[in-house]
Amino acid sequence: MVAPLRRIPLSSTQFIQKRYLTEAEDPDMNGAYISPPPIKRQFRDPYGDWWDKQERRNYGEPVHEDNDILGMFSPEEYTWVSAGKGALQMGCFITAVLGLCGLVSVLYPDSPTVPRTFEDGLDRELGGPGALKALSKEDA
Repeated sequence: MVAPLRRIPLSSTQFIQKRYLTEAEDPDMNGAYISPPPIKRQFRDPYGDWWDKQERRNYGEPVHEDNDILGMFSPEEYTWVSAGKGALQMGCFITAVLGLCGLVSVLYPDSPTVPRTFEDGLDRELGGPGALKALSKEDA
């Protein structure tokens, strides 16, 4: 027969002792957890013999404390173009767009018409006295 459970009251004089590691014993201050090197899983061999092929890790391998950043489901690190080459490409694009705008402004024909003027400025046609006037001969 199993003995019944009983409550053990803790008085204010009883303490639970917990040992904390010093900074010399635990320099990372993470409870002496093994800290593997911070290598993004994207850069591991995709054809390697991994236990977990999708995450590219083996069974029992310690997980880095920044696994959410270093794992396969984090955003990929962009390594296709260097910063200098990207700046050169952006500069070429901006130069091409501004050059095209300049070329269009030089080659595009001006308006072949002259603004039309009216003797009385179309005062009556546009609403009578006090209305905004159209171009008159004096304005042209």
